[in-house]
Amino acid sequence: MKTQTATRKSFRREGEDKRREDLIAATLQCVAERGLAGATVREIALRADVTPGLIRYYFPAKDDLIGAAYRAVMNRMTVQASDALENADSDPRARLSAFVTANLGAPIMDPHNLSLWAGFIGLVHADPSMAAAHRDGYLGFRDELEALIRDALLAAFKPAEKSVTRRHAIAINAIIDGLWLEGCLAGDIFADGELAETGIAAIEAVLGVSLAIEGGAK
Repeated sequence: MKTQTATRKSFRREGEDKRREDLIAATLQCVAERGLAGATVREIALRADVTPGLIRYYFPAKDDLIGAAYRAVMNRMTVQASDALENADSDPRARLSAFVTANLGAPIMDPHNLSLWAGFIGLVHADPSMAAAHRDGYLGFRDELEALIRDALLAAFKPAEKSVTRRHAIAINAIIDGLWLEGCLAGDIFADGELAETGIAAIEAVLGVSLAIEGGAK
């Protein structure tokens, strides 16, 4: 009986998680196409093929759903960048290069992601929950970047104290953000891989470290 009860609870939890994911996906679709103003509970319900009441069951307030959707966008892009490390060379400098390249190429550097980001960013200074979501996303990404920077500096026998890596992470995050924005807005004016190569060159200048390794490529 305990096993059957546990199985039913697990199945129900998985079903609820899937429903929440579907509602977040429908919300993101609305925001990308219509902006936040067009992402009404009624429109989201239509796209998710549910009733507005069911949305309120999972997300008591619309702000809760919007916040969850924004966190999903931030988390998805961070995970996609981290996934690139699975096939990267074991050398820390190559891993940093792979991380930067992933952020400055598809599917992260994509007009759809920019539309979502632009739709949400206006709420960051107006809504405390959105500000918290933005802060969490930024710090999560920067922490991962800082760890990669520290390892790359150590591999090159460079100083890697916390004060050094933090400053580098702030600067390099800004480089990535700027190039990502340009690539999303006007990707067709750049050659394939040009923005990633530009970003890596700029980061090498900041760190004073080559991210190329002998026998490998950037």
